[in-house]
Amino acid sequence: MKEKTLPSLLDKMWVDYISINPLAKKIKELLVNEGEEIQNDHIALRTFNHPRVGIDVISKPFTQLGYVYKGDYHFTEKKLYAKHYEHPDQEMPKIFISELLLEKFSFEFQNLVKSLIDQIPSGLENQFDFASIGRPWKVTTKVYQDLNQESDYAAWVSAFGYRPNHFTVFINNLKKFSDILVLNNFLKDRGFKLNSSGGEVKGSRQVCLEQSSTLANNIEVQFEDGKLTIPACYYEFAKRYPMNDGNLYQGFVAASADKIFESTSQGQ
Repeated sequence: MKEKTLPSLLDKMWVDYISINPLAKKIKELLVNEGEEIQNDHIALRTFNHPRVGIDVISKPFTQLGYVYKGDYHFTEKKLYAKHYEHPDQEMPKIFISELLLEKFSFEFQNLVKSLIDQIPSGLENQFDFASIGRPWKVTTKVYQDLNQESDYAAWVSAFGYRPNHFTVFINNLKKFSDILVLNNFLKDRGFKLNSSGGEVKGSRQVCLEQSSTLANNIEVQFEDGKLTIPACYYEFAKRYPMNDGNLYQGFVAASADKIFESTSQGQ
């Protein structure tokens, strides 16, 4: 990409995201038609804890543009580690990057992931817009399915590569839909399916964060040896509450995020 600015990078990520998740564009348009102004709470990215593509590599363009590391999270069951970054300009979305802990998986699984990463052209991971470059390797339906046996997260990354997994509507900025239940019902009434794992609303006022999300839409993906229809991306909704000091909570709740990850699970 020509311009190495934050707006150009975020715009490219949004355009890429809605190209495989047109439902997000539809929902945004529905809310705008209701008189709402949409602010993005955070963007989520997925990767592996491999030296070439770990969190610290993926986060580089963002930290170069002023983002600062603010917190980290452990997901024991999902075998994930994550960090989140914030920009001094609070209008800018937070960036949430998770990585799969490869050493927690079988030797065969690790080799499959390594075989994908080894295909990335030298230095491509340092490209400014790597976070929205798409799939930088060739992958077969068999590799996708073999990875999916141990981790649907790994299978997702193998199929879609580097691009936003989800964008998030900041509910606090909405007028008619400032209550997450009202927003959820509005979406369900219009035929959108929500992630019900752990309940449609994850979190609570007590933990200063409520979240819900659509289920990932299924799209047909071309692999080296054929096509599969698989879960792609989802749209998330987040309502933040003030902490004891009066400031709005800006972090994430691991127990809630754990269930949000399941928006791309084929089991739902």
